[in-house]
Amino acid sequence: MAKWGEGDPRWIVEQRADATNVNNWHWTERDASNWSTERLKTLLLPVRVEGEEGACEVTEVSKLDGEASINNRKGKLIFFYEWAIKLAWTGTSKTGVKYKGYVEIPNLSDENDIDEVEIHVSLAKDEPDTNLKTLMKQEGAKKIRDAMKTYISTLKTEFTQGMILPTVNGEHMETTPQVAPKAEDRKSAASSSTATSQSKSVGVKIPTCKISLKDTFLTSPEELYRVFVTQEMVQAFTHAQAALEADKGGKFQLLDGSVTGEFVDLVPEKQLVMKWRFKSWPAGHFATITLNFTDKGGETEVCLEGKGIPASEEERTKQGWQRYYFEGIKQTFGYGARLF
Repeated sequence: MAKWGEGDPRWIVEQRADATNVNNWHWTERDASNWSTERLKTLLLPVRVEGEEGACEVTEVSKLDGEASINNRKGKLIFFYEWAIKLAWTGTSKTGVKYKGYVEIPNLSDENDIDEVEIHVSLAKDEPDTNLKTLMKQEGAKKIRDAMKTYISTLKTEFTQGMILPTVNGEHMETTPQVAPKAEDRKSAASSSTATSQSKSVGVKIPTCKISLKDTFLTSPEELYRVFVTQEMVQAFTHAQAALEADKGGKFQLLDGSVTGEFVDLVPEKQLVMKWRFKSWPAGHFATITLNFTDKGGETEVCLEGKGIPASEEERTKQGWQRYYFEGIKQTFGYGARLF
């Protein structure tokens, strides 16, 4: 398969505002490699299976080599993708003994049907044999194959939006389409009233309030907790750049800097406590957000309590958490459930 950018320039026509390439009659090409890298990581990291012997989960995407692109000729979309993937997995027995291993996928390609893609599961060097390897090889491989199937499906739907339409702005066509609201829309909402807040001096006492939310997710507390403390997964459900250190005292920055804070306390699978603020709030003012995770047998109930929310920001903060955190997580990872 030809490398991105190495196609014959006589056949590749750039998008132009003057509609020279009307209805993309000429050959047009879009690089999907960066989008694919993030999408594959998002889909593969949550893979986890349980059995009589214990549980296995993907802990790292250690190698993701390859490329993807989409070509359009006379309104027909042609997909090219080729990936070699290596994952790290950890198995934990019922007695608490941990085993480590790898999953290698050498041929995720448009030339192979998804059922023909090879998935090789192995144990790390010097690890003793365990039935957890069989669990990962059978049930884990099924989930990994489903994740790759989802990647191919979204590549052909989400990423291709607008490719068979005439363009009026070449730069706009380079933007990766998203089903969820775009990052700039969220930043705009998060930065409303900025002009007013800038006039407030540090240390000014402001009226505050408390907020509470409750929602249910179709997943385990362990998996849901991971979503909140794993950088790649946070970037996935917010559809924006994020940086975080999931340790006590660790800082975080979400939605391209519109939300910042610090982790105060972390109890895996049980509770997260953080200092949290919108960029538009008075300088130096943080609210305290507490998330409690409760196992409901196949579901997880999350109770959010917020203290120190600026009174004027009560509704916007509640809507932001509901829309960009809770609903974003459900839409991205398929944890949708009823809302209380």
